[in-house]
Amino acid sequence: MVKDYVEVLWWGQVSKAPSTPVPPSPAPAPGLTKRVKKSKQPLQVTKDLGRWKPADDLLLINAVLQTNDLTSVHLGVKFSCRFTLREVQERWYALLYDPVISKLACQAMRQLHPEAIAAIQSKALFSKAEEQLLSKVGSTSQPTLETFQNLLHRHPDAFYLARTAKALQTHWQLMKQYYLLEDQTVQPLPKGDQVLNFSDAEDLIDDSKLKDMRDEVLEHELTVADRRQKREIRQLEQELHKWQVLVDSITGMSSPDFDNQTLAVLRGRMVRYLMRSREITLGRATKDNQIDVDLSLEGPAWKISRKQGVIKLKNNGDFFIANEGRRPIYIDGRPVLCGSKWRLSNNSVVEIASLRFVFLINQDLIALIRAEAAKIAPQ
Repeated sequence: MVKDYVEVLWWGQVSKAPSTPVPPSPAPAPGLTKRVKKSKQPLQVTKDLGRWKPADDLLLINAVLQTNDLTSVHLGVKFSCRFTLREVQERWYALLYDPVISKLACQAMRQLHPEAIAAIQSKALFSKAEEQLLSKVGSTSQPTLETFQNLLHRHPDAFYLARTAKALQTHWQLMKQYYLLEDQTVQPLPKGDQVLNFSDAEDLIDDSKLKDMRDEVLEHELTVADRRQKREIRQLEQELHKWQVLVDSITGMSSPDFDNQTLAVLRGRMVRYLMRSREITLGRATKDNQIDVDLSLEGPAWKISRKQGVIKLKNNGDFFIANEGRRPIYIDGRPVLCGSKWRLSNNSVVEIASLRFVFLINQDLIALIRAEAAKIAPQ
């Protein structure tokens, strides 16, 4: 079957087979041959290949012919799927010894576009002979593209036919990075056989030299970041008066006493909303709609209108809730329809689309408000 693969790569990719001798394949059964000959549809051929695409088979063949090592192929080649080493081995043996799979793969690879073939050839792994020639280029010589082009001309048989000077330069730089060139030596491990860890590297740093060095770029970035943070703090301080509602998480412990700024609390099962202005809006917050009380913090609020209602405190100290959404608001079991309003008492149960809250009034603060209102009212 090696002869078949040389025939498959008719574009001149391979003229030699792997060094490992391959036993001759058994003759295909007559019935199987007839069935394969009858199937001439390209879509059916591609479908019969399963997870292995024609590009995967061509990648596999190129890599094996370059390295003669299936383990290296599994580690170095990026297929269309994440194949295991066993799957790679089984596919290679199937391409060699299974006449049906071999013929289907050949037909599918012949249908590949020339640009796809060129892209696959450019990803071929480097052989040991190629890397040995590249390693002779000195690490301090600063080679150019012309250097690698001359290397291709001097050794046309050693390098893969799709190699370019740019590809050789890129792989040479990678080899230089990992100290794989002939004139490079790997630094010995410190402290015997121990690997240098972060603490060891930190001990080797000379702090006296660092104190004399100034990183102007870093200092400039820190200064800009400090200015940005201070500007954000000033902006938040200016917006503090705009906050009308605070949200606290409920921990299961008893709620603290009201402070002198909280008029009322809308307490749910998960969170509680502190009312600190005479009028707040309730609903569901979106990117284009900002409200005071976002009911979605309590639970699923997709049935709640973006502006469901408004809670107001009158001058006489009474709280009223007005429904401005499509769904009714239930106050102590009584429905408040759209366009209607209802008076809220202390410990009133407010239910909006299966979300339940208890409305708690700061009685001391409301008493002061009512007293002030009585003084201002005409006698």
